[in-house]
Amino acid sequence: MLIASFVILGCAALLGSILAILHLRSARPVWAFGGLHGLLGLSGLGCLSATLGGPPRGLGFGTATFGMISAGLIALAALVGGGILMQRLRKRRLEGGLIGIHATLAVSGFVVLAAYLFVG
Repeated sequence: MLIASFVILGCAALLGSILAILHLRSARPVWAFGGLHGLLGLSGLGCLSATLGGPPRGLGFGTATFGMISAGLIALAALVGGGILMQRLRKRRLEGGLIGIHATLAVSGFVVLAAYLFVG
């Protein structure tokens, strides 16, 4: 299940990169891309949360808490993503700072998840 969450969140990160490029080009991305990005991110977070309820992992390498840290960062990224969705529903221009915070939290969570998966 941990590998599944890593793959799902990797696909969400790839789709998020495409959305960021479209935003920087001043093109409005299609709603389906944003919706799929959000659904992938939330389902990856759900898989990760389900995995964390299992046996402990990474105790010998000092990475035992990396799963919880990753889940926390990705959950914060999901909350900021909800703020981005609210801005979009209000038909306001998306602020780059909000997108930057979302991307920073999500990429940080994904990198910590990669360390948890590959080192632990």
